[in-house]
Parts: sequence; structure tokens; C-alpha cells
Amino acid sequence: MSRYQQTRLHRQVGLFSQRLQTWAANPWRRFSLQLILLLGGFFFGGAIGMLTGAVNYLDPLAALACVVPIEVSVRSRRRLQQQAGDKLNLQLIDAARVGWLYGLLMEGFKLL
Repeated sequence: MSRYQQTRLHRQVGLFSQRLQTWAANPWRRFSLQLILLLGGFFFGGAIGMLTGAVNYLDPLAALACVVPIEVSVRSRRRLQQQAGDKLNLQLIDAARVGWLYGLLMEGFKLL
């Protein structure tokens, strides 16, 4: 028995991952989700790099804002790899992380 109350919102959030996996059973849908997250991560990585390049005194805060989500995604990766079944969540997190890092890298090359 869960110690949290089973509200409608709690059930809907719990079923979201399962519904997303059944919707993404089609390979083209799965690829489109991965591409959207890759490009979204690239956009946010580029935006953070551009904003911190314009404002010099936010560099430590921006570095923290970049490192924390990447570290959380890397640490959650091991738990997601051990789960049985479809690895859609793992693939989506990896796509967003790669896009984020690539966006930061491209902004770094622009600043050189």
C-alpha cells in the first residue's frame, strides 16, 4: 500500500509514461519524440550559453544550472537501464542530454 493518497492526478501522472510508451510503439513516433527532445535540448543549451556569454557575472550560476540536470539524468540512467520492458524513457532522457551538451558545445565554439 502506498503511503500517498491515490488522487486522480496521481493516477494520471503514473499512467502518463505507460500511455506514452503505447503511443510511441510506432517507430516514426518514437523517432519524432527523440528528435523533438534532441532539438529542444539543443535550444536550451544554446540559450544558456548565449545568455551567460552576454552577462558575465552569471557564469557560476549558469554552470550550476547546466551541471545539475546533466548529473541528475546520468544518475537516473542506471535505474532506468535496470528496468525491464521498453526503454523509451531512457532514450528520451539521453536525447535531451545529448542535445543539451551539443548546444553548450556549439555556443562555446562561438565564444572562442
